[in-house]
Formats: sequence, C-alpha cells, structure tokens
Amino acid sequence: MTRLHRSKWFLPVFSLAIGGVCLAAFWIGGDRNQGLISLAIMGGFGLLVLLGGRSELVRGLRGDGKDEYWASLDLRATTLSGLTVLLAIIVMCLWEWAHGRNGSPYAQLGAIGGVAYITAVGLLRWRG
Repeated sequence: MTRLHRSKWFLPVFSLAIGGVCLAAFWIGGDRNQGLISLAIMGGFGLLVLLGGRSELVRGLRGDGKDEYWASLDLRATTLSGLTVLLAIIVMCLWEWAHGRNGSPYAQLGAIGGVAYITAVGLLRWRG
C-alpha cells in the first residue's frame, strides 16, 4: 500500500473515484446535476494535482515527494484538521441541545471520534 500511496497517480485517481461516488449518490437521490458538478470538481482537483508535478507542495500532497519532513507536516496537518472537526462537532451538538433538539447526528459523530481516539491510543501504546 505504501508504494501505491506514493505514486503520483494515487490522489488523482482517488479524487476521480470519490467524484464518481458523489455522482452516483446524488443521482440516486434525484439530483444528477449536482452529481455532475461534484464529479467535475473532484476530477478537476485530480487533474490539477496530476499536472502540478513540479510544485513541491503538490508532490508532498500527492505522496510521491514525501520524506520525513513531509511526513511530519502531514501528521501535524492531520492533527489540526481532526481537532478542528471535533471542535465543530462539539459546538454543533451543544447548539442543538441548547435549542431543545437531540444533537443528532453530531453526538454520534463525536462518540465515533472519541472511541476511535481512545482505541488508537490503546493500540499504539500496546504496540509500542
């Protein structure tokens, strides 16, 4: 998997695949046009990443230019992204509760995030 992930083709193909899944989901839901827009956005992003090969940033995001420095940036960016999403989930859940609603689906997303974190810490501690 590491070799595939470091290929310059991985992120563009993955982006196009996600665009295809979005197209299918929107089409099933009765909104084919929004699905085509999603496919175009994801396909365009994939093409931009594929053709931006000389940029160090694009190569780092794509995976074929990664080294220890990029791995460290990736870990920190992933951590910041995760914390931002979890904070947003907590705030939205509290907002829903404050308005007399049950907090769904934010409470479930928060629980999934909490269980995943605790499980990951436990597994990493057990392995290390």
